[in-house]
Amino acid sequence: MQVHSQPVFAPHHFPSELDQLGDEIAELSAHLDAATARLLALIREFDTRGGWNTGFRSCAAWLSWRVGLDLGAARERVRVARALETLPLLAEALAHGQLSYAKVRALTRVATPETEARLLAVGRAGTAAHVERIVRGWRLVDRRAEARETAQRHAGRALHVYQDEDGMVILRGQLEPEVGALLVQALAAARETLYQRARVPDGDAGPLGVSAETPTLAQQQVDALALLAESALHHLDPGAPGERYQVVVHVDAQMLADPDQPGHSVLEDSARVSEETVQRLACDASRVVMRHDDNGRLLEIGARTRTIPPALRRALHHRDRGCRFPGCSGRFAEGHHLRHWAHGGPTTLSNLALLCRRHHRAVHEEGYQVSRGPDGTLRFRRPDGRPLPEVPLPAAVPGDPVEALRASHDSQGLRVTARTACAGWLGERLNVGWAIDVLHPRAQRPRP
Repeated sequence: MQVHSQPVFAPHHFPSELDQLGDEIAELSAHLDAATARLLALIREFDTRGGWNTGFRSCAAWLSWRVGLDLGAARERVRVARALETLPLLAEALAHGQLSYAKVRALTRVATPETEARLLAVGRAGTAAHVERIVRGWRLVDRRAEARETAQRHAGRALHVYQDEDGMVILRGQLEPEVGALLVQALAAARETLYQRARVPDGDAGPLGVSAETPTLAQQQVDALALLAESALHHLDPGAPGERYQVVVHVDAQMLADPDQPGHSVLEDSARVSEETVQRLACDASRVVMRHDDNGRLLEIGARTRTIPPALRRALHHRDRGCRFPGCSGRFAEGHHLRHWAHGGPTTLSNLALLCRRHHRAVHEEGYQVSRGPDGTLRFRRPDGRPLPEVPLPAAVPGDPVEALRASHDSQGLRVTARTACAGWLGERLNVGWAIDVLHPRAQRPRP
């Protein structure tokens, strides 16, 4: 029997040529990792300074819109960028092309300032597969340590809801892990549809006083919880007594049409609501007209009607399929009148657009503007009047980006070669259990 073996090297190529090609791949990869470190530093600064807070729900959402990253990949970039702020050794290794982004991304899931040095040694010595296995084992030890505290957490579960003196509702509680995980996931989903308002210092405020301050996580959580409550009430069984769960706002008709006119806009408990908020709520709500005499006595009350009829709402959702604000992918959306019905705007498909709750607030209360052009497309503008395009302008790219990257690193004194990111692994078998026992603080046994 004759056996034909495959040639080791491709035809017409010598081993030295392929070695040079492999070295070029390795060198360029190290350059890209060093450039990624700079990119992450820029993302961290942009995130910290709130540059994304121009109508976008998060820095990841802005990256997805501006750079074209998948939203999940954008979130991971932001996570790693934030983590590296407290992990200078890993950040420096990435900036010098000594660790790949894949290794750094894995190590930042478990690294702390106390364990960073030993994990950096793992990254230098092992391959990316080794690092992933070490990280999985590290997290397993963490989970086992946490499991010993499960009984104590179960006994301490509680939730308290009460109202303070100025009417603010305070929640305080502890949830079991599975319940807490459910709540965290629900809040994370709800945050996709929320937008935060924040004020800049008076000296920096624009003509409309629009916020450019980064919203805190606590503020995002509060609005997310409000959306969860709204969604729960909205999806009640139609046969259930849902009327008692409605939030009712009383507003005078003349003030709804013109905020400068005298009038009142209050909740059932007499808490005042701003005119802009009332107009937002009235865009897509049930409406009941009541007539009062000069002394405030009720004379007549009409039937409840929907601002946007059900058939028109179905057509609106079929056309827009979610929030139309640039860069937003929120599916839970409200109908917005481009010209408010209280100002004479018709409740027609051409005068309506879907906006999620946070962007509906941005249009009514944050100074953003939206209109429909002659061609039927929506046109959004920032509070200062600048257009907010659906697709951002492409970034300028040099004619030879690879040489430009090399020249930039050379100017910084950064020397990158094909061996820069090579692991110190010599082919020996990885004993994950022994490695974790040596590296993980919780796995180390006290010495006699």
